[in-house]
Amino acid sequence: MSDSSRDTAEGAGWAAAEPGAYRALMPSRVEKISWLDPRMLWAARNGVLASLLGDPTGRTRARWVEQRAAAGAPADKVIRRPDPDRFSFMVIGDTGEGDAPQYAAVPGFLRVSQDTSFAVLASDVIYPVGSADDYESKFFRPYQDYRAPIYAIPGNHDWYEDLGAFMRVFCDDAPPLPAEPRPRPLGRAWLRSLLWHRPRPDDGRLLDTARRLRAAEDQRAVQPGPYWAIDAGPVRIIGIDTGLLGTLDAEQGAWLREVSRGPRPKILITGSPLYVDGKHHPCAIDGGGTVDDIVTAPEHHYVAAIGGDIHNYQRYPVPLADGRTLQYVVAGGGGAFMHATHTIPRVNVAGVTEREFRCYPLRGDSLAFYSRLYGRRLRLPRLFALTAAEGQAVVAERLGIPPTRVPGPEVEVTRRIRRVAGLLGTGSGPDRRKRLRLPVRKVYTQVFSPGSATYSPPFFKCFLRLDVTPESVRLRCFAATGNLAQELNPPVEDEVTIPLV
Repeated sequence: MSDSSRDTAEGAGWAAAEPGAYRALMPSRVEKISWLDPRMLWAARNGVLASLLGDPTGRTRARWVEQRAAAGAPADKVIRRPDPDRFSFMVIGDTGEGDAPQYAAVPGFLRVSQDTSFAVLASDVIYPVGSADDYESKFFRPYQDYRAPIYAIPGNHDWYEDLGAFMRVFCDDAPPLPAEPRPRPLGRAWLRSLLWHRPRPDDGRLLDTARRLRAAEDQRAVQPGPYWAIDAGPVRIIGIDTGLLGTLDAEQGAWLREVSRGPRPKILITGSPLYVDGKHHPCAIDGGGTVDDIVTAPEHHYVAAIGGDIHNYQRYPVPLADGRTLQYVVAGGGGAFMHATHTIPRVNVAGVTEREFRCYPLRGDSLAFYSRLYGRRLRLPRLFALTAAEGQAVVAERLGIPPTRVPGPEVEVTRRIRRVAGLLGTGSGPDRRKRLRLPVRKVYTQVFSPGSATYSPPFFKCFLRLDVTPESVRLRCFAATGNLAQELNPPVEDEVTIPLV
């Protein structure tokens, strides 16, 4: 097995290395998404409109579910597969930017997934707004050689065009929803309807041609709607749709409670992770309660909750009052720009400390990555750029933890290194005072970092493989750097075995 980023800097992809063969998979022309483009921001306005003028997602979702039920989808929305008691499946989240970082994860994904039964895309299948004509280069082409079904749950970006393209691709070519009557004039709903982004009238003209790339019978997957459950071997995998604003409507919440009953072990796949960046986000359900209330209830027998949306890997093994440990995982590193991990403070949440917490990229690698981005963006590389070793050393100092990677030559943490770490929002221990920081997490990684994304290794992408037996689930996080060495032998960045009995 090749070295991981926890072993060496070379395993993280930092050393000069032979680039991978992923570029041969890419289309000849690639559109680079930039959130610095006002046209892109305007096209993606529906999330802001929903937060200001009311969120129509729940009603739209209910209409999609009604349409699928009328077309014969099972009332319980459960897909019953013939998988044996021992099988494997893949999870990859936030994939669809269609550029080098997404395609860099494909060769390793195909290599690791060769004998798996199916895959799940966890959140944001297509950026920027879920358009149907983007599916060719951002879904069908990259995964055309994966010889098994792919199921998906939508993310907020898939909802920016009311989920129409997602439903056509994953739900048996669901036809468009009929137009609803216009709201009464001058109200919030009326104003929202005037400003709401909708797909182009001719969107989807390329879809029939794109489907031919994954047209084999063993690749066929039809799901009953944007949320679903899969009974596979000894486990039930439940996928929920958290819409534009990261919540569940009452109807979906009632369904989640129903399909969570019974002694069968369960794994949740969600577009909004329940633990992320050292904080708990239980995910509210309209009408009362939270998703995490359902997940932690002993009678529901959940063993893991895996969420996309945040573009990196994190794992929180949370001990529960009844003696179980529930694995909460963030798995959004499948292709979109990287969200920083160095901004995560020293972890102490729900009984999980730094000793148990895992993330990828490592915080020091994340800091080095972002220091180079800022150095290029501000044209001050000598001031900002840190090496991987310097990033690791200053993160260890600020958080009060040992270096994650076995250190090489000792690094002197200078005033410049500390200043760069502070400006770039590096997390700290509980006793550190807040100082001036550049907008790394809340603004830079949400707006500016897509415009500054790197198109050469290392990319710090990742995907999961879960091996299921009647006794346990083995979860492994594999890395994709964009270098050939990690393409040929994807390193394991994290691994945990979850008992089912």
